[in-house]
Amino acid sequence: MLILTINCGSSSLKYLLYDWDKKTSMASGIVERVTISDSFIKHTRIGTEEVKIERECPTHKEAMGLVMGVLTDKEVGVIEDLSEIDAVGHRVVHGGERFTSSVRIDKMVLETFKELYDLAPLHNPPNVMGIEAAMELLPDVPHIAVMDTAFHQTMPKESYIYAIPYQWYEDYMVRKYGFHGTSHLYVSYRAAVLLKKKIEDTNLITCHIGNGVSLTAIKNGKSYDHSMGFTPLEGLVMGTRSGDIDPAVVEYICNKENKNVSEVINSLNRKSGLLGISEKWTDRRDIEREMEGGDKRAELAFNKEVHRLKKYIGAYIAILGFVDAVVFTAGAGEKGPELREAVCSNMERLGLKLDRERNSKSRGKKESIISTDDSPIKLFVIPTNEEIVFVEDVVGILKGEYESPETFKYSFASPDYKAM
Repeated sequence: MLILTINCGSSSLKYLLYDWDKKTSMASGIVERVTISDSFIKHTRIGTEEVKIERECPTHKEAMGLVMGVLTDKEVGVIEDLSEIDAVGHRVVHGGERFTSSVRIDKMVLETFKELYDLAPLHNPPNVMGIEAAMELLPDVPHIAVMDTAFHQTMPKESYIYAIPYQWYEDYMVRKYGFHGTSHLYVSYRAAVLLKKKIEDTNLITCHIGNGVSLTAIKNGKSYDHSMGFTPLEGLVMGTRSGDIDPAVVEYICNKENKNVSEVINSLNRKSGLLGISEKWTDRRDIEREMEGGDKRAELAFNKEVHRLKKYIGAYIAILGFVDAVVFTAGAGEKGPELREAVCSNMERLGLKLDRERNSKSRGKKESIISTDDSPIKLFVIPTNEEIVFVEDVVGILKGEYESPETFKYSFASPDYKAM
């Protein structure tokens, strides 16, 4: 059984072709600068070197066509015909309260995703564009939506409810939903393996630090609280998103700059975070390089992100009561030893003791421990693998074995599992 996974961002399309029977990846890659000029694909057939092909992709439809063409290419492809693909798994960021676990996509499901555009304006529209493009090219195979919010359905009401008029929740479902669920799910199971504990006996704080940033407090193996909220805008400082602010700022800026609410929210989503403070950069590598060169705005952006991360970690230690490990994952979480060191500094009394040598050597290529041997709370770097979650959910649904993330038996929860 060959499973294709698709993860569409606003200007990218990430993919993986996986052979379920052999438990091996066949090919993976990403199309970048979709909807922007100078688009290109970086494609790797497993066991060979990466190839880069430049091709303009004004929409995700062209990007999807490029992926399908590369997969079947005689020189760099891995299959002869698209009919060899048995199913497609798609990442969908927001399912509201309507979809609380992975689901097979039909017309009704697709229309519901479109109705939720306002909840995830940066993510749901490109997710849907990718689904529609893939369904046009592969109309005769099942397409499965893997929900970013599914893992967080176990949050208790005191975690997800807002202190707002309760009728807003009853009438409009205004509540915390949580995101990056597949990433938090995967690394939490892997952390339990490293700890040699059952997942249901494990308390964790998982830190997904990429362009989007989120933390999850995991109690007895289940999502208990999460930094993102009604949309992915709440919480930590991110590449272009503000995270937590006083809500009154929105009205204030509307009045001061004669803007409407949508324009201000757009700025909070696209022009804030690290970019907003530095006014130049969203990538931590750029931020850290400019810091070394003496740029004060870059230094402020870095320090603000660290401050917010430390604040949330401390809060999650408090609500969990006991924590087995803190896990760093995703781009900067896996490959940013400087950021990890800053986050863990002066946290020894809370139980976080970083081993600086271990930390400096860990660059996200493999699972590693970066805490000292006597650290009360272990510190792990675990490369995330959202794609294998997509694959397993797809297979589980096709076999009738999948009901929800918390009840499904994932293969990566085993000590014998070997990461892709």
